[in-house]
Amino acid sequence: MKMPSFSRREFLKTGSNGFGYLAFAALAQQQWLRAGAQAAGPLAAKAPHFTQRAKHVIFLCMQGAPSHVDTFDYKPKLIADAGKQAPSAAGRYGSAKLMPPQWKFTQQGRSGLWMSELWPELARHADKLCVLNSMTTDLPAHPQAFTQLHTGTTQFVRPSLGAWSLYGLGTLNENLPGFITINPPGNAARSYGSAFLPAIYQGTKIGGGGAFARRFGGGEQAGVANIRNSRHTTEEQRTQLDLVQALNKATMQQGGGVSAEVEGVIESYELAFRMQAEVPKVMDLSRETAATQALYGIGEQETDTFGRQCLMARKFVEAGVRFVEITHGSWDQHFNLKAALERNCHAVDKPVAGLLADLQSRGLLKDTLVIWGGEFGRTPHSQGDDGRDHNNKGFTMWMAGGGVKGGMNHGMTDDHGYKAVLDKMHIHDWHATVLALMGLDHERLTYRYAGRDFRLTDVHGTVAREIMM
Repeated sequence: MKMPSFSRREFLKTGSNGFGYLAFAALAQQQWLRAGAQAAGPLAAKAPHFTQRAKHVIFLCMQGAPSHVDTFDYKPKLIADAGKQAPSAAGRYGSAKLMPPQWKFTQQGRSGLWMSELWPELARHADKLCVLNSMTTDLPAHPQAFTQLHTGTTQFVRPSLGAWSLYGLGTLNENLPGFITINPPGNAARSYGSAFLPAIYQGTKIGGGGAFARRFGGGEQAGVANIRNSRHTTEEQRTQLDLVQALNKATMQQGGGVSAEVEGVIESYELAFRMQAEVPKVMDLSRETAATQALYGIGEQETDTFGRQCLMARKFVEAGVRFVEITHGSWDQHFNLKAALERNCHAVDKPVAGLLADLQSRGLLKDTLVIWGGEFGRTPHSQGDDGRDHNNKGFTMWMAGGGVKGGMNHGMTDDHGYKAVLDKMHIHDWHATVLALMGLDHERLTYRYAGRDFRLTDVHGTVAREIMM
């Protein structure tokens, strides 16, 4: 059979917007050391270290630091002491005035979990939530704390939580990325990077930099860059790829029959080709029922964008993606707290509640760990007339599904919400606990680099087993 003829120039032309670029992008994600790798490939599903409670993670990352004392950390003493001078726990802000929560707290569910009125939809799922009220992190600065939230370190380039999860467990769908990040901040590549881990474990970005199309289809689709080829049909791409792969195999045989680099090229091209068909199919929300879309708030102005992202996350998890992160920004309320925090909570409340309900109805919640939170919290005292400053010594995140106990609070801050005082959970402890829920021992999940074995938690981390079922 005569092979079709493609000039080098013609092949390179596809790099502008077609498969060639996608293949090279996939290749950049697959520069991994083949020596010692499993024959099935680096993304093949791997056995966990011990019994696995969560097979998937959906991390709802609220960038900017939500105010815990206005959302999930009820402090009657803060209400009683409103207007008084901040205590010594406030440090350099000791002259500031204590500001009570700006919304009413009530007990929700059979468990009586305290939640503010900002969460009317999520409150219906109170008995699913494990609220971590004693979170801490090292620094009260956004770039450093956001990096530590994802990588365990405030300053070094290290693999992200999603990358470590994929490295430890592999993926459950060979045609999709194992780690997907939706709408990540434009300057936060570290949050989904793989650093010294093989690059195939880094996150695949959908949207980003704060830009995310509200509709999927036509020119407004937000998706994986260059996932479509406008120059060649699928059949033409397959023919072209067969030619390239034949040349790659011939090159490998000329070099002795074994080449980690060339084998990596071959595999990356095939993955890129498969992704073209699979990714748009999973991202297509039009096949979802009107009732499902309404459950997520799709079609409503305030909730449409985040609702679409949450529904997409469910579809990716259902298709076998191991780790999905969605970022929602603008939670940094130094001023205009009353209007801005209320607007933010309204934008995510119904979509998050819809996600929990949908996962449960499909039997996915028991195997999917849903996480909500930001890089730190806010101060109990005011900043100006209507704002709160950064607080890294005590804040709140919550988890649901994936083997955690629902309807409970873990840990506690002091009477005003400044500092964790009971069952303190540092980011290292949180990372260790998330990995443990996925069946991974944070002390055994290591990678040899620069002469030492690195891990996500470095030399720290205590698993909070009391929150596990």
